[in-house]
Amino acid sequence: MGSMFRLLPVLFALMLVGCSQEKTGYRIYVTNEASGDLSVIDSATMEVTATIPLGKRPRGIHASPDGKTIYVALSGSPIAGPGVDESTLPPPDKNADGIGVFDVAQQKLVKVIKSGSDPEEFDLSKDGKLLYVSNEDVAGASVLDLATEKVIKEIKTGEEPEGVTVSPDGKLVLVTSEDAGTVAVVDTAKAELIETIKVGRRPRSIAFLPDGNRAWVNAENDAAIVMIDVAKKAIVQTITLGQPGVVKPMKVLLSRDAKSLYVSTGRGKKVFFLDAATGKVEGELEVGQRPWGLGLSPDGKTLFSANGPSNDLSVIDVATRTVTKKIKLVRAPWGVLTLPR
Repeated sequence: MGSMFRLLPVLFALMLVGCSQEKTGYRIYVTNEASGDLSVIDSATMEVTATIPLGKRPRGIHASPDGKTIYVALSGSPIAGPGVDESTLPPPDKNADGIGVFDVAQQKLVKVIKSGSDPEEFDLSKDGKLLYVSNEDVAGASVLDLATEKVIKEIKTGEEPEGVTVSPDGKLVLVTSEDAGTVAVVDTAKAELIETIKVGRRPRSIAFLPDGNRAWVNAENDAAIVMIDVAKKAIVQTITLGQPGVVKPMKVLLSRDAKSLYVSTGRGKKVFFLDAATGKVEGELEVGQRPWGLGLSPDGKTLFSANGPSNDLSVIDVATRTVTKKIKLVRAPWGVLTLPR
């Protein structure tokens, strides 16, 4: 009996450690564009725990400020690559377009809100009350009021808009135009276009630096990323990552401390690691087939790369710049989001 009592403090300590790990764990959510569902992965095991139907072509994925709701862009437009003759494609299913609302606690899709035609990406206002949504097939962005579930403004931004990012102070929204090679600058107070900045061929994503004046933007078909100065309305730096057509920068993502920039390169199969302030390339790593979406663990120590053609997610140790695991998903993983449990 005495030995049992002596073990109690040890058992209690182990229980506290277990509880602490449970509280600090997180889940990874990945949209699968071709299979129309969401993969849920537990960080403790790095295994898929659920695959949940969402709707057609889930792509952009972001969480509400309180982490209780996940929003997902859904589109009924057929999948088509650059330069495809749209007249040869099946007609779009406009009834499928919208923003899916996923309840994290219930682990299910609870509704779809109409948000404009062919939504691809979006971002939230700083108070979480509005969504700014790129509507790919109508060359514009819509402003969606989540309380009323109504589109309150539509803004022309350029053909084939994709990336949408709100500035750190919430005063601006940047929207990329793949076809025009531009970034539209939108004033959030007026919900109006105030400037268009030329950035290069096929921009698709944006990463603001903390000062809110500068942002990195990919130029996929130039094999480059560019830093723009929003106040100067110009490119201030260009970093070429490889040969055009071979290396195709797609997603740009800042580290949690904003000191590093991660860039996925599609056909190039790699993720590049750069100094976010200078653009200096500090490393590169082959991660899988056509890496596109990127996500970071809450502590910033693990990077995730969604690899579309190979239908998997690469788990990357940021410190060692190594792939520690590949997690099999469904069809064409696209967007990545992490949330604490």
